[in-house]
Amino acid sequence: MTTTPSRAPTAVARDDEPPPLLSVRGLRKHFPLRGNWPWSGTRGAVHAVDDVSFDLAERETLAIVGESGCGKSTTARLLLQLGEPTEGDVLFRGQGIWTLDGDDQRTYRRSVQAVFQDPSSALSPRRRVKNIVTEPLITIDGKRSRDAVADVDKLLAPVGLTSDVADRFPHQLSGGMKQRVAIAQALATQPSVIVLDEPVSALDVSTSAEILNLLKRIQGQFGVSYVLITHNLATVRFLAHQVAAMYLGTMVEKGGNAEIFHNALHPYTLALLSASIPTDDSAPSRERIILQGDIPSPVDPPKGCRFHTRCWLATDLGNPDRCRTEAPVLRQISGNHQAACHFTEQAAFAPQRVALLDALKHAEPAAVSPEEGR
Repeated sequence: MTTTPSRAPTAVARDDEPPPLLSVRGLRKHFPLRGNWPWSGTRGAVHAVDDVSFDLAERETLAIVGESGCGKSTTARLLLQLGEPTEGDVLFRGQGIWTLDGDDQRTYRRSVQAVFQDPSSALSPRRRVKNIVTEPLITIDGKRSRDAVADVDKLLAPVGLTSDVADRFPHQLSGGMKQRVAIAQALATQPSVIVLDEPVSALDVSTSAEILNLLKRIQGQFGVSYVLITHNLATVRFLAHQVAAMYLGTMVEKGGNAEIFHNALHPYTLALLSASIPTDDSAPSRERIILQGDIPSPVDPPKGCRFHTRCWLATDLGNPDRCRTEAPVLRQISGNHQAACHFTEQAAFAPQRVALLDALKHAEPAAVSPEEGR
């Protein structure tokens, strides 16, 4: 049975220590809204990411979780330089990634790779596997095609694929094999960081288990760090060392795996955890935290706490004016644990939270087979 991942090195650096592997500071990304005509002016902006900050340490997995539209995928795209931020910066080993050029830019592209949600869409249907996995060696490292293809067996072996797969096209592979090819492609340049954007959501349960175990083994073997973008809390519980919950472009709670799954305090994080409990007789409806209403528009986020329009705790407390007028900031709870809520003390003793955390203790951490590949 799976267990909580062992604690990875913390990302807090002292003056005499090197900077974190990856550091995000005050990141914002707003997409301007324009009219239907070329001469139309700007009519506001979509606040996709608003003031996001975090550190990623060596050999660590940071999971960013939240509902669709919370900004987690936009954050991932910014890490991959697929767009520039409105404000803020991303530092790789202490150096801002939008000031890089020449050899430094190639080093970053080599060091930060990605595995996307749907391998069928991510892999070119017209190219053989050997050409797909060696493409980064040619485009980033500048290897000749003949030399790169000669190393294809070395790239396929770590992800559990045999040499006979090299000459196949993606349509000749199963979903799990396609994702293994995508992982092999990401590993080709020996990266320090891999951004995993919903890496198992398009796979069936048994194949997802194999891929998750593969990712954990690769992290131990190659020392790579992961930024995991997902809505699946079972995946987070199995793979992540640090967890950050996002809502409407902002981070509302951050902490270690155990701190989030055993001591979450933000009402939104608790709702996400509630949704991760299997629906059966062991999880009665009183343990469920159901959010009412729709996510507000990111074009005009609510004033004060962005979550107050759907917050069950605010409702229980009589919808305090402070929630509607004052935006909470992430504040220290303990250790690396931070939460952006005005009423964490009241949340700690809320009956819904007590019942939920008790149910989580008895829930299966993740449906992952003990040995990948069998």
